[in-house]
Amino acid sequence: MTMIYSLLVFIHVLSALAAVGPFLVLIPMLRKLRTADDTQLPIYLDSFQYVVRLSKHTGHVLVFSGLLLMWIGQWPWTTPWIFGTFVVLFASLFFLARAFSPTLRRLREPDHDRSALVVKLSRSMYIYLFVLFIMLWLMIMKPLL
Repeated sequence: MTMIYSLLVFIHVLSALAAVGPFLVLIPMLRKLRTADDTQLPIYLDSFQYVVRLSKHTGHVLVFSGLLLMWIGQWPWTTPWIFGTFVVLFASLFFLARAFSPTLRRLREPDHDRSALVVKLSRSMYIYLFVLFIMLWLMIMKPLL
């Protein structure tokens, strides 16, 4: 059973890295997004859309592997760091659903205030990274709360 548990921990950590890592790559792209011409803009927007989609799918693996780890490791739901992680997770799901796609869609429209939308996209990305880092902190440090 310990081999399965170790494999699940590995999958859980890899999916966490895949959920967070691509957003860090997008930080330098935000600057380029402000000045991109009309031929470059779709390429940058496609990159953002891909990262959001990747994060959603790796999030599924992350949650499923976390639930299996709870079940195999016999961690109760009432464990403070697990409960806290799920509270933050559900809050982030609502945020993720509305934070990126509408802004990216508006950036693809011909008449838009690109500067304001890039600021909004940037703010959403930093808020989402902060929320992800809170979840990582909860899972790594396992505070008693």
